Amino acid sequence: MTNRARKNWIKLGMFAGGVLFGTAGIKILSSRGAKKFYTGVTACALASKDCVMKTTTKIQENASDIYEDAKDLNEKWAAEAQAKKVEDEKE
Repeated sequence: MTNRARKNWIKLGMFAGGVLFGTAGIKILSSRGAKKFYTGVTACALASKDCVMKTTTKIQENASDIYEDAKDLNEKWAAEAQAKKVEDEKE
């Protein structure tokens, strides 16, 4: 048997093995146990998503409050600076 023929048989064997492995994999992945596992993983992902969304909302609310407080503080500082400028001009 030549080297080329041997490589062809190896490729054919690998292809056939892949087909068999793929067929068995599909059967395993579509079994009841696998479906229960997928359902559990999906439920955990959804619960995590809800938790993350609640945390994100809380962070956004706090950031909004901080932003508004910072704007108020800047306005106060600007008013104080303007008042000081007016006082300095009077002197």
